[in-house]
Amino acid sequence: MAKPDKPEKRQQRVYTLLVELGRSPEDDLPADATGAALLIYATGVDEAEAVREAVAVLKTAGVAPLEVTSYGTLEERLAAGDTVPEEERDLMERALAENAVIVAQKTYYTDHNDGD
Repeated sequence: MAKPDKPEKRQQRVYTLLVELGRSPEDDLPADATGAALLIYATGVDEAEAVREAVAVLKTAGVAPLEVTSYGTLEERLAAGDTVPEEERDLMERALAENAVIVAQKTYYTDHNDGD
């Protein structure tokens, strides 16, 4: 009896993700922060896997992912007209080489009143 062909291994790709975080007791966000946004480069054979991997890594780091927005792969971003600086491309290459989730930028949210 002939063995069935193994499915072709799909290539890892890097996705640009924006992850919104809430607060959790284990996070290391500043005390006055109400949450944060992280710009992340994550690998996966497809977008869904990249999102799952990024969320899993963030949860093990003690943060509380609330929402993930994907901006696609480098090719998809370029096709959409995005300008992608060399520094971002370097981080994407690193994520792919290390099969890693790379946090490229953090923005903290606060509820400060401006003297109203």
